[in-house]
Amino acid sequence: MYVGRFVIVGPEVGAYRVSSRSFPHRQAVDRDGTVTIEPTPDAPPSDNPYISYNGLRVTENGAVVGNGSHVDPIAEKLQLGYPARDALAEPLLALDFEKDDYDTPRIAGIVGLDDDPTAEDAVIGTVRRDALLVEEVTEPTLVATYENDRPEAFDFEAGDAAGAAREAYDLDFEHAVCAAGVAVDGDGFETAIVNE
Repeated sequence: MYVGRFVIVGPEVGAYRVSSRSFPHRQAVDRDGTVTIEPTPDAPPSDNPYISYNGLRVTENGAVVGNGSHVDPIAEKLQLGYPARDALAEPLLALDFEKDDYDTPRIAGIVGLDDDPTAEDAVIGTVRRDALLVEEVTEPTLVATYENDRPEAFDFEAGDAAGAAREAYDLDFEHAVCAAGVAVDGDGFETAIVNE
């Protein structure tokens, strides 16, 4: 089954996978707390604005995973101290779904580090043509751009960043391109990538 790009978020671990039929020549590049999705050196030229972006960003207040340019404003709001739900919802609402041939939803999640027991540890969301959905996460939850386009509980066993990236990449969804994983690690986060 082809579900497109997807995020999986749990309270202490998250992953983002690029799955693509149209633009398979991409890679995840680790830039010290930020994972950029970009064309491979042998990729054909493209003027598509949706194929290069930060797919994972770590801040002091949480780590953000997502499928496009909305990852940066979510991370910036989180860094400014916005509650995780608001940091996720405002950029999704402002940027809306992608204006491509498929009205591709924007998807994102935040894995949190919060000492306040009343605050969310993790949230996940999507903005589609017909809805903005943002939910608190208490167990691993998946949302994808196609088919699984509303947050739903998902069996995901990874406990560290490398395991999250590998497990997301290896899931039985079609057209895997690359993946990134993130996990809470003491007072910070660890990240990992898979390119194949």
